[in-house]
Amino acid sequence: MPDLWEKVWDWIKSIVLALILALFIRTFFVQAYKIPSGSMIPTLLIGDHILVNKLVYGIKNPFTREPLLYKGRLPKRQEIVVFIYPRNRKLDFIKRVIGLPGDIIEIRNKKVFVNGKPLNEPYVQHTDPNIYPPEVSPRDNFGPVKVPPGHIFVMGDNRDESYDSRFWGFVPLKDVKGKAFLIYFSWDPRHFHIRWRRIGKLIH
Repeated sequence: MPDLWEKVWDWIKSIVLALILALFIRTFFVQAYKIPSGSMIPTLLIGDHILVNKLVYGIKNPFTREPLLYKGRLPKRQEIVVFIYPRNRKLDFIKRVIGLPGDIIEIRNKKVFVNGKPLNEPYVQHTDPNIYPPEVSPRDNFGPVKVPPGHIFVMGDNRDESYDSRFWGFVPLKDVKGKAFLIYFSWDPRHFHIRWRRIGKLIH
């Protein structure tokens, strides 16, 4: 009987250690996310399961979001990032970085300009040919606005179907959780099948 309890105790310790290690990795290094909406189509599809590099932008206190030990680097323009949604801190959003601190962002008839120059965006999808004036919606005509220090401006690739910085403002850099880098699994919820060709695809 003592031998049995010793084996059970070793088994329990192994499980607890594995859970602690998994939580540590998830908190500071890599985290998995599932794409629930179509705001990043065609780059990311509903049902894509992705990995996010949390170390690239530094190690942060999960409670205060302040840097710990390693500060990392700032996000780069056109990187895809996961961040805490400013209007509901219980939610994580995923969008593409368009504006960095100090940038002037303007949208004219769906075309994005950064510091007065048109931004090359081969990843963008438009689904609505209509163009709204700024007094109707900020979707197609917006700004110019200057990105404040310590913040970024983000947008979805599915430009006409994305709820992003055009509507709710800037994202504090400290609330950026990480950079999306890999699709490790993809499930098509409409046709109920695995998208094999997307598995292992790097995210750009």
